[in-house]
Amino acid sequence: MPNVHPTAILEGDIDLADDVTIGPNCSLTGKISIGPGTTLIGNNYINGPLTMGANNVVYPFACLGFAAQDLKWDPNRDGAGLVIGDGNTFREKVTVHRATTDDAPTRIGNENYFMVVCHVGHDSNIGNNCIFANSTLVAGFATIGDRVLTGGHAAFHQFSRTGRGAFISGTAGALRDVPPFFTCTGIGICGSINIVGMRRSGMSSDDIAQVKWVFSTLYRRNLSLKGALNAIRERADNPLVAEYIEFLEGSQRGICRGRGDDRR
Repeated sequence: MPNVHPTAILEGDIDLADDVTIGPNCSLTGKISIGPGTTLIGNNYINGPLTMGANNVVYPFACLGFAAQDLKWDPNRDGAGLVIGDGNTFREKVTVHRATTDDAPTRIGNENYFMVVCHVGHDSNIGNNCIFANSTLVAGFATIGDRVLTGGHAAFHQFSRTGRGAFISGTAGALRDVPPFFTCTGIGICGSINIVGMRRSGMSSDDIAQVKWVFSTLYRRNLSLKGALNAIRERADNPLVAEYIEFLEGSQRGICRGRGDDRR
Protein backbone atom coordinates (compact mmCIF):
# COMPACT_ATOMS: atom_id res chain seq x y z
CA MET A 1 0.00 0.00 0.00
CA PRO A 2 1.14 3.61 -0.56
CA ASN A 3 2.64 5.33 2.47
CA VAL A 4 0.27 8.24 3.06
CA HIS A 5 0.83 10.46 6.10
CA PRO A 6 -2.30 10.86 8.26
CA THR A 7 -2.27 14.64 7.81
CA ALA A 8 -2.41 14.40 4.00
CA ILE A 9 -5.71 15.21 2.24
CA LEU A 10 -6.69 13.20 -0.83
CA GLU A 11 -9.91 14.18 -2.61
CA GLY A 12 -10.97 12.93 -6.03
CA ASP A 13 -10.11 10.13 -8.43
CA ILE A 14 -6.59 9.40 -7.17
CA ASP A 15 -4.51 6.41 -8.23
CA LEU A 16 -1.26 5.81 -6.32
CA ALA A 17 1.26 3.06 -7.06
CA ASP A 18 1.96 0.74 -4.15
CA ASP A 19 5.25 2.31 -3.06
CA VAL A 20 4.35 6.00 -3.45
CA THR A 21 5.07 8.17 -0.40
CA ILE A 22 2.80 11.09 0.42
CA GLY A 23 4.31 13.18 3.20
CA PRO A 24 2.70 15.37 5.88
CA ASN A 25 0.27 18.14 4.98
CA CYS A 26 0.08 17.27 1.30
CA SER A 27 -3.11 18.04 -0.60
CA LEU A 28 -4.09 16.05 -3.69
CA THR A 29 -7.26 17.10 -5.50
CA GLY A 30 -8.93 15.92 -8.69
CA LYS A 31 -8.02 13.17 -11.13
CA ILE A 32 -4.42 12.21 -10.31
CA SER A 33 -2.22 9.24 -11.13
CA ILE A 34 1.22 8.85 -9.52
CA GLY A 35 3.67 6.12 -10.55
CA PRO A 36 5.93 3.86 -8.50
CA GLY A 37 8.79 5.18 -6.41
CA THR A 38 7.55 8.77 -6.39
CA THR A 39 7.81 10.79 -3.18
CA LEU A 40 5.96 13.92 -2.14
CA ILE A 41 8.07 15.03 0.82
CA GLY A 42 5.45 17.24 2.47
CA ASN A 43 3.38 20.40 2.16
CA ASN A 44 2.83 19.76 -1.54
CA TYR A 45 -0.30 20.83 -3.41
CA ILE A 46 -1.12 18.66 -6.42
CA ASN A 47 -4.14 19.38 -8.58
CA GLY A 48 -5.52 17.24 -11.41
CA PRO A 49 -5.90 16.34 -14.13
CA LEU A 50 -2.32 15.25 -13.53
CA THR A 51 -0.32 12.15 -14.43
CA MET A 52 3.09 11.66 -12.86
CA GLY A 53 5.41 8.77 -13.71
CA ALA A 54 7.93 6.83 -11.65
CA ASN A 55 10.68 7.92 -9.24
CA ASN A 56 9.88 11.62 -9.07
CA VAL A 57 10.73 13.63 -5.96
CA VAL A 58 8.68 16.69 -5.00
CA TYR A 59 10.11 18.93 -2.27
CA PRO A 60 8.07 20.99 0.20
CA PHE A 61 5.77 23.73 -1.06
CA ALA A 62 6.05 22.74 -4.71
CA CYS A 63 2.65 23.16 -6.40
CA LEU A 64 1.85 21.17 -9.53
CA GLY A 65 -1.15 21.21 -11.84
CA PHE A 66 -3.00 24.35 -10.82
CA ALA A 67 -4.83 26.60 -13.27
CA ALA A 68 -2.88 28.84 -15.62
CA GLN A 69 -2.21 32.51 -14.97
CA ASP A 70 -4.35 33.33 -17.99
CA LEU A 71 -7.32 35.65 -17.57
CA LYS A 72 -9.00 34.15 -20.64
CA TRP A 73 -9.10 30.65 -19.09
CA ASP A 74 -11.69 29.60 -16.54
CA PRO A 75 -9.64 28.42 -13.53
CA ASN A 76 -12.37 25.91 -12.67
CA ARG A 77 -12.04 24.18 -16.03
CA ASP A 78 -9.80 21.12 -16.04
CA GLY A 79 -8.54 21.16 -19.61
CA ALA A 80 -5.92 18.63 -20.72
CA GLY A 81 -4.01 18.94 -17.44
CA LEU A 82 -0.35 18.21 -16.73
CA VAL A 83 1.71 15.14 -17.66
CA ILE A 84 5.04 14.49 -15.93
CA GLY A 85 7.44 11.71 -16.88
CA ASP A 86 9.92 9.75 -14.76
CA GLY A 87 12.83 10.69 -12.52
CA ASN A 88 12.17 14.41 -12.19
CA THR A 89 13.09 16.50 -9.15
CA PHE A 90 11.02 19.53 -8.17
CA ARG A 91 12.72 21.51 -5.43
CA GLU A 92 11.08 23.87 -2.95
CA LYS A 93 8.36 26.23 -4.27
CA VAL A 94 8.50 25.06 -7.88
CA THR A 95 5.23 25.70 -9.74
CA VAL A 96 4.01 24.02 -12.93
CA HIS A 97 0.61 24.98 -14.39
CA ARG A 98 -1.77 22.82 -16.36
CA ALA A 99 -2.80 23.47 -19.97
CA THR A 100 -5.31 26.01 -21.25
CA THR A 101 -6.60 23.68 -23.96
CA ASP A 102 -8.50 20.41 -24.06
CA ASP A 103 -6.18 19.01 -26.72
CA ALA A 104 -2.69 18.69 -25.22
CA PRO A 105 -1.38 18.91 -21.66
CA THR A 106 1.50 20.85 -20.25
CA ARG A 107 4.25 18.26 -20.49
CA ILE A 108 7.42 17.57 -18.49
CA GLY A 109 9.72 14.81 -19.79
CA ASN A 110 12.15 12.62 -17.85
CA GLU A 111 15.12 13.21 -15.54
CA ASN A 112 14.74 16.98 -15.28
CA TYR A 113 15.92 18.96 -12.27
CA PHE A 114 14.01 22.09 -11.26
CA MET A 115 15.78 24.10 -8.57
CA VAL A 116 14.11 26.37 -6.02
CA VAL A 117 11.32 28.71 -7.20
CA CYS A 118 11.34 27.67 -10.85
CA HIS A 119 8.12 28.13 -12.80
CA VAL A 120 6.78 26.36 -15.89
CA GLY A 121 3.81 28.06 -17.48
CA HIS A 122 0.74 26.53 -19.07
CA ASP A 123 0.95 24.52 -22.30
CA SER A 124 4.75 24.35 -22.23
CA ASN A 125 6.67 21.29 -23.33
CA ILE A 126 9.90 20.41 -21.51
CA GLY A 127 12.20 17.67 -22.86
CA ASN A 128 14.50 15.34 -20.93
CA ASN A 129 17.61 15.75 -18.78
CA CYS A 130 17.28 19.53 -18.40
CA ILE A 131 18.62 21.44 -15.40
CA PHE A 132 16.91 24.70 -14.47
CA ALA A 133 18.75 26.80 -11.89
CA ASN A 134 16.98 28.77 -9.16
CA SER A 135 14.14 31.08 -10.28
CA THR A 136 14.20 30.04 -13.92
CA LEU A 137 10.92 31.14 -15.54
CA VAL A 138 9.29 29.36 -18.48
CA ALA A 139 6.35 31.26 -19.98
CA GLY A 140 3.30 29.64 -21.52
CA PHE A 141 3.53 27.60 -24.73
CA ALA A 142 7.34 27.48 -24.62
CA THR A 143 9.09 24.42 -26.05
CA ILE A 144 12.43 23.34 -24.57
CA GLY A 145 14.52 20.50 -25.97
CA ASP A 146 16.60 17.86 -24.20
CA ARG A 147 19.63 18.69 -22.02
CA VAL A 148 18.97 22.42 -21.86
CA LEU A 149 20.70 24.18 -18.95
CA THR A 150 20.05 27.54 -17.33
CA GLY A 151 21.69 29.87 -14.86
CA GLY A 152 19.75 31.52 -12.07
CA HIS A 153 16.88 33.87 -13.01
CA ALA A 154 16.94 32.83 -16.66
CA ALA A 155 13.71 33.26 -18.61
CA PHE A 156 11.96 31.86 -21.68
CA HIS A 157 9.44 34.00 -23.57
CA GLN A 158 6.00 32.61 -24.37
CA PHE A 159 5.88 30.58 -27.60
CA SER A 160 9.69 30.52 -27.78
CA ARG A 161 11.56 27.37 -28.81
CA THR A 162 14.91 26.30 -27.38
CA GLY A 163 16.89 23.56 -29.10
CA ARG A 164 18.60 20.66 -27.40
CA GLY A 165 21.84 21.27 -25.57
CA ALA A 166 21.36 25.03 -25.39
CA PHE A 167 22.43 27.08 -22.37
CA ILE A 168 20.62 30.18 -21.07
CA SER A 169 22.99 32.20 -18.89
CA GLY A 170 21.97 33.56 -15.52
CA THR A 171 19.61 36.57 -15.82
CA ALA A 172 19.52 36.07 -19.62
CA GLY A 173 16.29 35.67 -21.55
CA ALA A 174 15.24 33.70 -24.63
CA LEU A 175 12.99 36.32 -26.24
CA ARG A 176 12.98 34.37 -29.49
CA ASP A 177 14.12 30.89 -30.52
CA VAL A 178 17.51 29.62 -29.36
CA PRO A 179 19.02 27.09 -31.80
CA PRO A 180 20.52 23.82 -30.52
CA PHE A 181 23.79 24.05 -28.58
CA PHE A 182 23.83 27.86 -28.65
CA THR A 183 24.29 29.98 -25.52
CA CYS A 184 21.94 32.83 -24.74
CA THR A 185 24.22 35.36 -23.02
CA GLY A 186 21.84 38.30 -22.64
CA ILE A 187 18.25 39.37 -23.19
CA GLY A 188 17.50 37.97 -26.64
CA ILE A 189 21.22 37.57 -27.50
CA CYS A 190 22.99 34.37 -28.59
CA GLY A 191 26.59 35.29 -27.88
CA SER A 192 28.35 31.95 -28.14
CA ILE A 193 27.93 28.18 -28.30
CA ASN A 194 27.67 25.76 -25.39
CA ILE A 195 31.13 24.29 -25.90
CA VAL A 196 31.38 22.91 -22.36
CA GLY A 197 28.02 21.18 -22.62
CA MET A 198 28.88 19.65 -25.98
CA ARG A 199 32.19 18.27 -24.72
CA ARG A 200 30.60 16.88 -21.57
CA SER A 201 27.93 15.15 -23.64
CA GLY A 202 30.60 13.33 -25.63
CA MET A 203 30.04 15.09 -28.96
CA SER A 204 32.76 14.47 -31.49
CA SER A 205 35.16 17.21 -32.54
CA ASP A 206 33.65 17.05 -36.04
CA ASP A 207 30.14 17.71 -34.70
CA ILE A 208 31.41 20.57 -32.54
CA ALA A 209 33.08 22.04 -35.63
CA GLN A 210 29.76 21.88 -37.48
CA VAL A 211 28.03 23.76 -34.65
CA LYS A 212 30.77 26.42 -34.75
CA TRP A 213 30.30 26.75 -38.51
CA VAL A 214 26.53 27.16 -38.23
CA PHE A 215 26.95 29.77 -35.49
CA SER A 216 29.51 31.68 -37.58
CA THR A 217 27.27 31.52 -40.64
CA LEU A 218 24.32 32.94 -38.71
CA TYR A 219 26.13 35.64 -36.77
CA ARG A 220 29.60 36.38 -38.19
CA ARG A 221 29.19 36.59 -41.98
CA ASN A 222 26.89 39.63 -42.08
CA LEU A 223 24.18 37.62 -43.84
CA SER A 224 20.45 38.04 -43.52
CA LEU A 225 18.69 35.12 -41.88
CA LYS A 226 17.45 34.03 -45.30
CA GLY A 227 20.96 34.26 -46.74
CA ALA A 228 22.46 32.39 -43.81
CA LEU A 229 19.86 29.64 -44.12
CA ASN A 230 20.66 29.27 -47.82
CA ALA A 231 24.36 28.92 -46.98
CA ILE A 232 23.62 26.37 -44.26
CA ARG A 233 21.55 24.31 -46.71
CA GLU A 234 24.75 23.67 -48.67
CA ARG A 235 25.70 21.17 -45.95
CA ALA A 236 22.25 19.63 -45.58
CA ASP A 237 23.69 16.12 -46.02
CA ASN A 238 25.24 16.42 -42.54
CA PRO A 239 22.68 15.18 -39.95
CA LEU A 240 23.57 17.84 -37.38
CA VAL A 241 23.35 20.63 -39.94
CA ALA A 242 20.04 19.17 -41.15
CA GLU A 243 18.78 19.52 -37.55
CA TYR A 244 19.61 23.23 -37.66
CA ILE A 245 17.84 23.63 -41.01
CA GLU A 246 14.70 22.01 -39.61
CA PHE A 247 14.86 24.18 -36.48
CA LEU A 248 15.36 27.41 -38.42
CA GLU A 249 12.68 26.62 -40.98
CA GLY A 250 10.23 25.85 -38.18
CA SER A 251 10.79 29.13 -36.36
CA GLN A 252 7.72 31.33 -35.99
CA ARG A 253 9.26 34.02 -33.76
CA GLY A 254 12.67 34.17 -35.42
CA ILE A 255 15.93 33.43 -33.63
CA CYS A 256 17.75 35.43 -31.00
CA ARG A 257 20.19 38.02 -32.32
CA GLY A 258 23.95 37.79 -32.13
CA ARG A 259 26.05 40.32 -30.23
CA GLY A 260 25.97 43.67 -31.98
CA ASP A 261 23.48 42.35 -34.56
CA ASP A 262 20.39 44.51 -35.08
CA ARG A 263 19.28 42.87 -38.35
CA ARG A 264 16.80 40.46 -36.69
